[in-house]
Amino acid sequence: MDFNDSPDEAAYRAEVRTWLDANAARRKDTAWTDEEDSSSMAASKAWQAKKAAAGYAQITWPKAWGGPGGTPIQQVIFNQEEANYDTPPNPFQIGLGMCVPTVMTFADDATKQRFVTPALKGEEIWCQLFSEPAGGSDVAAARTRAVKDGDEWVINGQKVWTTGAQFSDFGIVLVRTNVETPKHKGLTMFWLDMKSPGVEVKPIHQMSGGSGFNEVYFTDVRVKDSQRLGAVDDGWKVALVTLMNERLAVGGSTGAQYGDILKLAREVMGAAGPALKDDGFREKLAEWFVQTEGLKLTRFRTMTALSRGQTPGPESSIGKVIAAKQMQDLANEAVEMEDQYGILWDEGASPLKAAFQNSLMFAPGLRIAGGTDEILKNIIAERVLGLPGDIRVDKDVAFKDAPTGR
Repeated sequence: MDFNDSPDEAAYRAEVRTWLDANAARRKDTAWTDEEDSSSMAASKAWQAKKAAAGYAQITWPKAWGGPGGTPIQQVIFNQEEANYDTPPNPFQIGLGMCVPTVMTFADDATKQRFVTPALKGEEIWCQLFSEPAGGSDVAAARTRAVKDGDEWVINGQKVWTTGAQFSDFGIVLVRTNVETPKHKGLTMFWLDMKSPGVEVKPIHQMSGGSGFNEVYFTDVRVKDSQRLGAVDDGWKVALVTLMNERLAVGGSTGAQYGDILKLAREVMGAAGPALKDDGFREKLAEWFVQTEGLKLTRFRTMTALSRGQTPGPESSIGKVIAAKQMQDLANEAVEMEDQYGILWDEGASPLKAAFQNSLMFAPGLRIAGGTDEILKNIIAERVLGLPGDIRVDKDVAFKDAPTGR
């Protein structure tokens, strides 16, 4: 494992910093928001267009699709440096990190020509329509149906927890096309226009105060067979491409960090002086420090693999399992530390512009997004540690015959 930039990587990092210094202001606070809103959308699109023009929107994408054809480690370097600047929210992460790469892998040339460049420039936004109310964390349990009608398919059903659906232009949707086969073998993926007749989006009001997640209903929504991604009934293979990208994309954490609560503990006074002097708190702080260092070294391992042209494996799931829970625990401790003032959720009055309060309310959602803790622990156990897989009683059962829990 190499912790240092190579000479070429150091030169690229300097180039990135020079560009960011000329186009954005250095970040002074940890304050953040967990979603995009209409007031910041124009700024987000303008920033994305500026990055695209400079070759920083999707660094690894080939020149034919608007990228510079750079290396994965260059993308990592840019992401690291951009995090130090005050930039608008990023509503393009799901589209560029998950949906459009799936389109680029499985769509025909005409579809790629139509969608890739506009998405790269921030002109169009995508969402991912996978989760369903009856499926829980089991993506393959999708019940939203698509029935063939000539050269079209008719979709009926419901998706839930769809991030950004309310402002998305397009989406990729996983549907059930065959109930006579086991659940993993009867799925098909399509792309669709979110403004199609029969698509209804209902934002979910979250305890964080935002509405980033949505319910999406499909009533006789028609899509052409040319909108299909991959073969009929082979959508699970397509979905795996999306899911691997998703778990890598959400593997890091956001919001207030270890260093932020350390700073707060130096300033908040308890009965015996600064909270940092409390032995119980110091024990927790030591645990968070160890976790933070472990996460950093795990990410360095991923960076080293990228730098060598290798593909990171399922171990990227480790980052999300640790980071999401740490975010929740750390935020809860910080709010408790603020005592009666912890109830204040005011960016003008709370420490770090209420970053701890925001983190506390958002963390439970992060522990679900991109795979629950339990799902990711299974992945780590089976694919990293080589332990026996979970017993799956419906593995070889036709979907129509699988138990439903009723």
